[in-house]
Amino acid sequence: MNSAPSEPQDPREAVEPGRATPIPPGRPRTIVVMPAYNAARTLEATYKRIPPGACDAVVLVDDKSRDETPEVAEKLNLDVIRHRHNRGYGGNQKTCYTRALELGAEIVVMVHPDNQYDPSIIPDLVEPIAAGRAKWVMASRFLGDPLAGGMPRYKFYFNRFLTWMQNLALGVKLSEYHTGYRAFHRDALLAVNFEANSEGFVFDNEIIVQMLLAKMPCEEVPVRTHYATDSSSVGFGTSLVYGFGCLRVTLQYYLHRWGLIRLKRFPQRASS
Repeated sequence: MNSAPSEPQDPREAVEPGRATPIPPGRPRTIVVMPAYNAARTLEATYKRIPPGACDAVVLVDDKSRDETPEVAEKLNLDVIRHRHNRGYGGNQKTCYTRALELGAEIVVMVHPDNQYDPSIIPDLVEPIAAGRAKWVMASRFLGDPLAGGMPRYKFYFNRFLTWMQNLALGVKLSEYHTGYRAFHRDALLAVNFEANSEGFVFDNEIIVQMLLAKMPCEEVPVRTHYATDSSSVGFGTSLVYGFGCLRVTLQYYLHRWGLIRLKRFPQRASS
C-alpha cells in the first residue's frame, strides 16, 4: 500500500491537497467522521479536499437533514448513518465516534462537511497522534488569522474571552476551545464517557474538560477557515447560549474537582 498507485475511481485524486505534512507510510487506521445537517451543497467539495490516502474511511452521520445530504453522501460512497430524528450537534458526534470505534479506528478525525475548515490538513492533525506525542489534537483558528477567513468580529472577541477565562480556570494554555476540527486517539475516546455529554453544541466543551481530567496530552495545529454563505454558522443567540454553557461546564469541573458533585461525564475525581 505504501507505493501502490492511487485508485483512479476516487474523485479526490484530481484535487491538489496542498498539505503541509506528508502522509507517512504505515500510518494508524484513520477514520474521518462528518457530523452533518443540511450539508448537501458543500459536502462533495469538502470531501474532495481530503488528501488521497489520508484516511481509511469517511463516516457521515446525517442528523435528519431537510435536504439531500444523505443522498449526496451515498453517491460519494461514504459510510452513511441516518438519524431518525434530529438529535443535535452533540448527539451527532456521539454516533460519529461510536461508529468510528466500531470500524476499528485508531485515530478519529472530525471534519465539518460545510467546507469551513480546511480538510487538506488532516495529516497535520494525525501526525502528533501517530508519533505518540499527543492523544488528541485541535486545529486552531487562532494560531492564524480567523478574521482574514471571514470570522464575524463578535465571534472573534467572544471566543477570545471564553478561551482566556477557561485557560485561567482550568490551568492550561490553549489558543482556543471552540474549534470544530479535532482528532482523537482511540484510547482517548475510550477513556472518557462522551455518551454522557450534552446533545447540543456544548458537547465540544465538555469533551475538552473530559480529556483534561483524563490527563490526555494535547497539541494544536493552525488551520485556515473560510466563512461563506454555504457554511453552517450559529447565530448570536445560539452563541450566547453556548457561552453560558461553557461557563457552566467550567463550574461543574470545579465542583467535581472539589468533590462536591458527581457527574456521569466526570467519573473520576480530578487531582489538585
